[in-house]
Order: sequence, then structure tokens, then C-alpha cells
Amino acid sequence: MMRKIFLGMAVLSFLFSSCEDYLEEENLSNVTGEEFYVTETGFESLISANYSQLREIYGGDALMFVAGTDLFAEGRDPAFIGLSRYTELNPQSEGVEHLYNTGYRAIQVANMALHYAEITEQTSQLDTRIGEIKYLRANAYFLLVQTYGGVGLVTDYISNPVLEFERDSAEAVYNFIISELEESLNLVEEGAYNGRVNKRTVRHLLAKVYLTRGYEDFGDQSDFTTAANYADEAIAGQELTIPFEELWWPGNEENEEVIFSVQYDDSSVSPDLDNRGHNQANYYSSYLGGPEVAEDAPYRTSILSPTQFAIDLFTEDDARWYATFMYEVFGRYYDYYDVEDHDALVVEHYYEPAWATSAAEKAAYIANHPEATYHEYGTYAPFFNPSSDFSTIPVRKFDDPTSPFGAGTSTRDIILSRLAETYLIAAEAYLQAGDAATGLMRLNEVRERAGVEPAVLADFDIDFILDERARELLGEYHRWFDLKRTGTLVERAAAYHYLIEEGNFVGNGGELKILRPIPQSAIDLNQNQDFPQNPAYE
Repeated sequence: MMRKIFLGMAVLSFLFSSCEDYLEEENLSNVTGEEFYVTETGFESLISANYSQLREIYGGDALMFVAGTDLFAEGRDPAFIGLSRYTELNPQSEGVEHLYNTGYRAIQVANMALHYAEITEQTSQLDTRIGEIKYLRANAYFLLVQTYGGVGLVTDYISNPVLEFERDSAEAVYNFIISELEESLNLVEEGAYNGRVNKRTVRHLLAKVYLTRGYEDFGDQSDFTTAANYADEAIAGQELTIPFEELWWPGNEENEEVIFSVQYDDSSVSPDLDNRGHNQANYYSSYLGGPEVAEDAPYRTSILSPTQFAIDLFTEDDARWYATFMYEVFGRYYDYYDVEDHDALVVEHYYEPAWATSAAEKAAYIANHPEATYHEYGTYAPFFNPSSDFSTIPVRKFDDPTSPFGAGTSTRDIILSRLAETYLIAAEAYLQAGDAATGLMRLNEVRERAGVEPAVLADFDIDFILDERARELLGEYHRWFDLKRTGTLVERAAAYHYLIEEGNFVGNGGELKILRPIPQSAIDLNQNQDFPQNPAYE
């Protein structure tokens, strides 16, 4: 039986204030929430509040999604050391509470909407909206169970504090997620993605959930086959036809390959320049200069910069290198997007790729661009000189040239699911299901769009898939989950993150720090003294 859970006063405060804030513009009279939410307008406002929770989950720090992996290491800013290096990872570490808090807030807003769905005005869209809510609740639980393991299942709308709670098993949480998504699949609509959850959105997530469960000790080999089937249903025969550069061009976030995203627009975000959108673009680069260059360069934190391993993954014929990295930085950074004729622009920084390292090529480039600082290949990963501006190569695929210079926010949509990842999920699922030949075909669809040679069966294993996911999805909030899912987190982080050794993962009693710790704040609020912390942190 599902249990209520006390999530802390922050969540209860959220229920009675934040939700109302979302609805403030619509609820202009003095009617109570009970009266408002049972109307069509009020209930639709609750649906909007559910989608808005995605901004809380994904719009802040990127650390829990990509830090402490093979692809990113901190540059000049040693923030979030626990998440990035594991040695100082504990229940009070900076950032470990983010997904716990935002995940449960999203769950409670979903529970609130499902509560009112039973008593609100009946409309032709009501069942569809219930399906959307169930997807969003399942997505929050999927983030929680991957990150923290078994967590408390909450299915009731909480109006009063519950001061004791227990942890459900990870197996129970996965079963609930799958049940929710299968219900959602029966309720939501087919058709092109328009910002709302549709059947393709659900199939993609079902594929990923089954794929992830297949690796668990309570999973089953059939989970991989089911994952492959759901992925193929989501692909539905659609080919990858959009050039990678165009796929990530600012303003093209609603292209036909997007399956689900966190949506933003200028009319729905804060007018405060420092809080008007999200922070995805901020992390993947060295610092690009202080206030004195605010009109020329966007804000970057240097908290996450591509490792040498990430840089080494690309070859000259891979279109993803050119669209992922800003390997030439002009005097005004955003002129790359705003000025059509690049030949007339002055290059200030050049990051030499692996295939252009001959003395003759270097001399020719310097002669043609005498103003440029020339960063030789192998010198612009965080290991070498992380304390200097422009010391690591910027990742540009999330750039927002409409963001005010110097401000750390973007109003581009955050892409959570897209068709190329569906192909890669299918590739991995088929491999693990014992059908490597079909899996290879799915993976080579992704490589074909990138312009690289097809992979061969002799090379096709989980490491090749992880490398391909790195090239295709670099920075897209998947990497920690990819390594955790496939059991390669310790091996790959220790091999390719210059500040991590395998010993960094060893916690209390020799347990490995694979799961993140339950936040101490959540444990302190629980009056059930038998509530267990994850073993490595006990």
C-alpha cells in the first residue's frame, strides 16, 4: 500500500504558496483554491504548474546530471567537490539535495492535480491531462530512484504534515514508474510534439526505464527486449535528417526530432536578467572574462569543462565536433550567430583539433589570424591550466545569443529527449537483449547523420555505445545516469577525470558511492529513527 510521506516544510510551503504563485494571474477573484481548481480554467492552471516544475528540476545546477563523470571536470572553480570528486560526498554535500527536493516538489504538485482531477469539471481533455500528469510524476520518480535508490512512494495529495516515513525498495519504485507510464500511454494523444507529453514522449521514457531496470539485480533479461520494442515504437521509422549544426542552432528547439523538452519563452520568465531562464549554457567552458568583457563574452562558470577524453572522442569527419565546440572564438563571442560573414571577423582564440597539429598547418593558421591566441591540441582540458580565462574549450551547443551579455541565464528550451537518443537507447537495448546486429544498425543511423564511418560488429559493445552517446549527447543531462546504469561509473570516472581515483568512491564499510546520499535535511525531519541512509554514507 502506498504511503504518505513528510517531505519537509519546504514542500508544504510550496503547496500553499508556490502553486498559488503559478495561478495568481488566472485566479483574480477571491475564490478559494477548492473552488478554483474544480473549474476548467483552474484545473488547466494546475497542469501548467506541473509542467513548470520541470524548470525547477532542470533549470538550475547541472552538477547532478553530468559532474563526476568521464566527460567533465571542474576548471578554475572547485565548487560541488563532493559531486565532482566523490571523496567529500556525504549527506550534507553541496548540491546532493537538488533532485531530492525538486523531485518531491514535482511529485506533490502532480498529486495535487490528480486529487482535483477526481472532482474538477469534466471536459473532453481531462483524461489526456491525467496522462500528462502521470508521465511527469513518473519522470520525477525515475530521477529519484536512479540517484538515491529506493525512496518513499507518495501517491496522495498531502494537506497536513506527516512526520514519519519509510523507504520503499527500488524495485517497488520501478514497478510504480512503469505502471504510471503505461497508464499515461493509454491516455495521452498521438501526433507531433507541441510541448505537451504525447505517446511518443511516453514510449521514449518507457524504453529508458525498462533499459535501466534491466541492469538492476531485480531486473530481467526481458526488460531489454521490452526497451528495444518501445524505442522502435517511438522511432516509428523516422530517420535522422536534420544536420547536427542545424539541430542545435539557437531558436530551432522545436524541430521534428525533439521528443520532450523544458519550454521557455520571454513572456513566461522573470524580467530579472540574472533569473530570467535557466543555466544550462553556463557550465561547459572555462571562464570567458569578467565584467570588463561582459559585452563581448557570455557568462561561464568554469565549474564543468570537457575532459581530454571527451575532446579525444571526435574525429575530423564528425560533424558533431564543429557543432558542439566553439573552436574559434571571435572578438565578440555571439558574432558566430549574429554575423553571417565570418571571414570578416577577428578570431581571438583558436582551439587546435587533433587533425590539424602539423607545424605547417599551425604556422599557416597563425599567419592568417595574428590576433588569435593559439591553444595547441592537448593543452585545453581542465588538467592543464584551469585557472585562466579561455583555458578550456567552450561547448557551444547550448548557446543563447538572445541572452544579455554577462547574464547567466538562457531562455532556450532544454531538450530532455530527442530522436537520436531513442536510436541509441534501442542500440543498447538490442545489444543487451542478445541481438547485436539490430543494435548496430540503430547506432549506425546516428553515425550516418554525423558523417562518420559506420561501426562494425566486432567493435560493438557497451563501451562503444557509451562513447557514441558521449559524442552525440555531450552536456545533455544524461551522462551520470548512463555510467551509473551500465555499471561503468567507477571505471570511467577514475580513468578519465583527472581528479578522481577508484579509491574516491570507497565509503563507509567499504561500500561504493554509486548512489548519492539521502540529504541530511530530509533525514533530520523524519521522526522514524529506522529510516536508513544509503550504505556508503551510514
